[in-house]
Amino acid sequence: MHRVHRYISSLFLAAALATPMAIMAAAEPQNARDQVRVYDRDHKDYHTWDDKENRAYGQFRSENHKSSPEFSKASKKEQSHYWNWRHSHPDKD
Repeated sequence: MHRVHRYISSLFLAAALATPMAIMAAAEPQNARDQVRVYDRDHKDYHTWDDKENRAYGQFRSENHKSSPEFSKASKKEQSHYWNWRHSHPDKD
């Protein structure tokens, strides 16, 4: 009986020690609405698409008389043209 008690106690101790590690190691999922990253093929970098990028794209569209209302629906050529423009017009933050 003493041997069974020791075995069960060891299992509880192992579970108690492993639980905090398992909780800390669990990755927190990212919400897609929190961060959208877009890859710029020509400049080989990523850009976070947020309100600043939306305003910059709106400015690009008005300056260049582009008709595509959404970046994701624009052609690859127009997207490339936008990233070239964007790299030459950085934020003034």
